[in-house]
Amino acid sequence: MNHIKKILGYVWMVLAPAIICFLIYEAYVKIGIAKPAERANTILQWVIILIIFMPISIGFFIFGKYAAANEYAHLPETSDELND
Repeated sequence: MNHIKKILGYVWMVLAPAIICFLIYEAYVKIGIAKPAERANTILQWVIILIIFMPISIGFFIFGKYAAANEYAHLPETSDELND
């Protein structure tokens, strides 16, 4: 199971920047084909989408980094196992 976690950690680390690149590409395409009257609204929509998904993607990358570093190999089962 730990091997699967490690592999999926690398998947998250690759997927996070790929998602952002895909969203930026889609924003560029959609803004480019928007009519001049609708361009301001389209830009605003894509800016909001990118602002929302940027921290989510960063979180995916951080989660993947910890999973790839095998930080989730042993999770505590009781509160007595927690270290301060």
